[in-house]
Amino acid sequence: MSEHLEEVRKQLDTVDRRIVESLAERLELVSKVAEAKGAGAPSLRDREREEEILGRITESARAVGIDESFLVRLYREIMDHSLRRQRALLDDESSPDDSPDILVVGYQGTEAAYSHVAATRHFGALGGDIVYRGYDTFGQIGTAVQEGDIDRGIVPVENTTAGSINDVYDLLAACDLSIVGEEVQVVDHCLMAPEGASLAGVRTVYSHPQALLQCSQFLARQVHARAESYTDTAMAARKVRDDRDLSRAAIASEEAARLYGLVVLQRGIANQAENFTRFVTIAREPLTEAAGPGSKTSVVFSVRHEGGALAACLDVFARHGLNLTKIESRPRPNSPWQYLFYLDFEGDVADENVVDVFRELAAHTTYLKVLGSYPSWSREDRRPARPRKAVRRSDSRTEGVPRVVGAAREDTKDAIAAALERKPYRLASRITRTTDTEIVVGHVVIGGARPVVIAGPCSVESREQVFACARIVSELGGDLLRGGCFKPRTSPYSFQGMGYEGLDLLAEAGREYGLPVVTEVLHPSDVGPVAEKADVLQVGARNMQNFSLLKEIGRSHRAVVLKRGMMSSVDEWLSAAEYILSHGNQQVILCERGIRTFETATRATLDLTVVPVVRERSHLPLIVDPSHACGTSRWVPDLAKAALAAGAQGVMIEIHPEPERALSDGPQALRFDAFTDLMAEAAMARS
Repeated sequence: MSEHLEEVRKQLDTVDRRIVESLAERLELVSKVAEAKGAGAPSLRDREREEEILGRITESARAVGIDESFLVRLYREIMDHSLRRQRALLDDESSPDDSPDILVVGYQGTEAAYSHVAATRHFGALGGDIVYRGYDTFGQIGTAVQEGDIDRGIVPVENTTAGSINDVYDLLAACDLSIVGEEVQVVDHCLMAPEGASLAGVRTVYSHPQALLQCSQFLARQVHARAESYTDTAMAARKVRDDRDLSRAAIASEEAARLYGLVVLQRGIANQAENFTRFVTIAREPLTEAAGPGSKTSVVFSVRHEGGALAACLDVFARHGLNLTKIESRPRPNSPWQYLFYLDFEGDVADENVVDVFRELAAHTTYLKVLGSYPSWSREDRRPARPRKAVRRSDSRTEGVPRVVGAAREDTKDAIAAALERKPYRLASRITRTTDTEIVVGHVVIGGARPVVIAGPCSVESREQVFACARIVSELGGDLLRGGCFKPRTSPYSFQGMGYEGLDLLAEAGREYGLPVVTEVLHPSDVGPVAEKADVLQVGARNMQNFSLLKEIGRSHRAVVLKRGMMSSVDEWLSAAEYILSHGNQQVILCERGIRTFETATRATLDLTVVPVVRERSHLPLIVDPSHACGTSRWVPDLAKAALAAGAQGVMIEIHPEPERALSDGPQALRFDAFTDLMAEAAMARS
């Protein structure tokens, strides 16, 4: 038995070597691709090519019986590394110094700290010999770069939960350094302790102050534990290992837990599910050539003590068509009540347009310093590619549906505007905003040129069920995962949902397959807790005029799907949206789900005439839910395609692995094979 095991292991070792050799061969070809593209390429990323690759990979996986979603995740990592390789090779050509034989990179903390992880991701694509050197403070990194002890430094400048890292901004203003690169690192905080420890037994939690701030809500619930600041997340993990005290825990990365032999007690404990830190790489000299496509420039300046001085500076960027991505203010050293403004914008100092901007800024500023132009990871770059599926259907129905959106003629626009002036909703109206609103949820844009698909079960029933739905949505190129956790049922004896347990499962499935999640909220008191886990809140048809709920959602920071009431007019629907908008939340997505008429052949009457009407009156995104409208699964695909043809900016579809066993609304849920057919048939409308 043992001899057989050893033989199998040797075979595995041989396969592993072949995999590594194949990856090395692939990287060599990637390098040739970078050479062919050259620094002048409009974009290094070819999303269409990536989608084709993922489509072929999923077909191959299906043929040999491998989990498609596993291979998609693996190949996304491979393609991400390939893109970094191309960018690193092209950036190296414009490096400010002669490329050393060994590149020395400084970071704050110790091995397995988030800064170390970001450094290895950013510079690892270069290949060759790289030495990573940890420092206790950001100031030490800046000094080491200035004095030539290290070639590059990598420092964090902002976090999506805790905000800006002020010490780093002060460092950039005070030191003679240039920003030459950018990295965005996912931060997944874990609570870890020695083996044998339990969450209930933890009394002290160590971590970096920023990490403690990012996990403040979780720590507040640990009433028997106190938080203590430590130099770094990974150093905190090492301290907990060395102390060997079961009452002590650390907040750090899962990689730190593996490195220091600790047990993860709980994952994903940050206040926000999507937690990212933006790092910049610094050098003694700026890049010597243009930063290339998608570049970003950082500057720091102070303005004259005159009325409208800051507005005049910002107007310079607006007039030259430059998009600002960040503005930050910090007190100016030794100058009370004066401020330095740090500003990032899309553009390159090598562009003549940017040169003109700096000339004009000089008239409005008392101090102006260009921190550097560098390649940047845009939102589009970070959006993962979806597999492009070959059309495969069980019958020979239409090949695809073109998306048609009507537009008002010039001679009717004045009449439309006059009619809208009399409506009770202003914020939802095109009187206030003439262009379509685009709502960004994770990597998904709702209301943009590409219609979205939201799909999932009516109710979350089990881990197996919701994970199966998430997998098929991800594999077929769906955008968001929906699932009901709190169900407003007409009968008190119907399934009422799994509540917060179901919400945890839905959020976990969404994270596993890279899908933002949508779920309904019923009560104002649930808005806060549900918003911690869900990416999009849903207001159901029964609650469209629950004004207490609408007001509370209006105070939240989550996007919301507002379904039309079953007997509500367009004006009543848009007025309900106005309640949310007027309380601050501008991320409202309208959803037509059918209205009640005299017709009994369907569950409701899907009102597709409302699509052009609402899109004429409102700038808010509009999607359609054909599943709840018709109540019968075999009619859902045709209605979904009709909605896209009418100009809907997305559809919400109910699916289930076994509709006949569904605990709620099984007759309207598509089986996975029918959903596959629908996604193939609607591909043209979404291209």
